[in-house]
Amino acid sequence: MTVLWVKSFHIISVITWFAALFYLPRLFVYHAMAEDTISRERFKVMERKLYRGIMNPSAIVAVGLGIVLLVLQPFWLQQGWLHIKLALVAALVGYHLYCGHLLRAFAQDRNHRGHVWYRWFNELPVILLIAIVLLVEFKPWA
Repeated sequence: MTVLWVKSFHIISVITWFAALFYLPRLFVYHAMAEDTISRERFKVMERKLYRGIMNPSAIVAVGLGIVLLVLQPFWLQQGWLHIKLALVAALVGYHLYCGHLLRAFAQDRNHRGHVWYRWFNELPVILLIAIVLLVEFKPWA
């Protein structure tokens, strides 16, 4: 029963993490397009609150509960699909941290990228999500 509870809350935290991972770069798109000071300042507040209030806690809980699942189900570590999933999660954590770097650049008015770049940047977590879900569901190389 414990594994099901941990897995359920892991999935919930992953959903909230991805919601933030999808939304923050979309805010960056609009922020890069903003031409007035009031809008730019509003985006700074929204981005900071999303990153600190939702994205960071969700990531910490998702990764933490993922580790708990591995402790409860150590045999998963012997399966090839999990190694690939963990590499993709590491890439996702890197993406998350890079979003924090971009957030700080916007906060200091040092953004040098256009909205088109952020539109493409916003697609990376979609690709990672698809790959991770397919690995978890189909478990190739189990």
